[in-house]
Parts: sequence; structure tokens; C-alpha cells
Amino acid sequence: QVQLVESGGGEVQPGGSLRLSCAASGIIFRIAPMAWYRRAPGQQRELVASITTGGTTNYADSVKDRFTISRDNTKNTMYLQMNSLKPEDTAVYYCNAGLFLGGSYRSGGSWGQGTQVTVSS
Repeated sequence: QVQLVESGGGEVQPGGSLRLSCAASGIIFRIAPMAWYRRAPGQQRELVASITTGGTTNYADSVKDRFTISRDNTKNTMYLQMNSLKPEDTAVYYCNAGLFLGGSYRSGGSWGQGTQVTVSS
């Protein structure tokens, strides 16, 4: 059974930084493409960033140059470093283990409980 546990959220002021972590179990992490999603109030869940097993990354335009996704296969953990945070980054952030089809990330069926990020002055 896949288990994904997100942590590291909190409340920060605009311009601040946070580092999210996702601890994975029940999968062979080193061969699992991974991604971060977020859901803002009243909006659909959106793909924020993805990372292949080889470390190739992709980002939504809205977070490019501010967020960095990474993974540590020795710890079965994925990270999202978020810098220069904006109020519009406020959302619940989720990690996901999925796959790539035709060069695009496709989410898997398991989700964690998410971690709340609030950017407010």
C-alpha cells in the first residue's frame, strides 16, 4: 500500500520561503516518478512540479524560477523548496507518485493528507 506523508507547511509572509517534504513508503521510490500538486480554496488541484527517476524536473509557469523540486532516493523522500512566496501560492500541497506518458506527468491514485501553505502579510 502506497503511503505519502507531506510535511513542512505553515504560514509565511510574502517573499518568504518554505521547504516541503514528502516521505514515501509502499513503493520502490527510486523508480517512481513523483510530483507536487496544490489545491487553492475553490479551485481544482493543479500540478506544480514533477521529477523523473533520473532527476529531470518540470514546473508550472506560475512557480518557475521560484520553486525547486528534488528527491533523495536514499531517504525515500521528495522535497519542494519554495522561495519568493506570493499570496497566490496559498493552497494545500500534495505529493503524488505517478508516471510519465508522452512526456507528461500522469498522477497515480494515492494521495497524502496534504500540508497547508498560507502566504499572508
